[in-house]
Amino acid sequence: MRDKVLYSPRSLNKAISDGFLELGWEKKRVLCEYPTQYYAEGYQMPQVSKGAFREMDFIKNKLGVEVQFGKYSFMVYNVCAKMTIFHNMGFIDVGIEIVPVKELAEDMSSGVSYFEQFVWDLEQRGVSDIGIPVLILGVAP
Repeated sequence: MRDKVLYSPRSLNKAISDGFLELGWEKKRVLCEYPTQYYAEGYQMPQVSKGAFREMDFIKNKLGVEVQFGKYSFMVYNVCAKMTIFHNMGFIDVGIEIVPVKELAEDMSSGVSYFEQFVWDLEQRGVSDIGIPVLILGVAP
């Protein structure tokens, strides 16, 4: 987009993260210990150099917050899986997912998803009994 000033998703994430951390919110990282009993007989899992983990952007008073100005696939994953996982582990009771609205996403320097897509996906998915209450907060420029 020539001659147009664009928002950087990475810079927005950092600015928001700095603000949350200054207010006493904490990141929470949990180690993933993957089960091996589902592999085909004889398969040997190779040693991995880094451990796998899941991380919640911010937690305070049992409220989990995820900020997503990046890849689309993580938006639905955060609400449909990660929030439930952190709830089941006892870290959160409810969640907030902060995402750009389409107007802001169109002024970003890389392709990101946005609130309207997210809402459509959740509506098409339908009601499910696996989740916890999560507010989807769309941010406009």
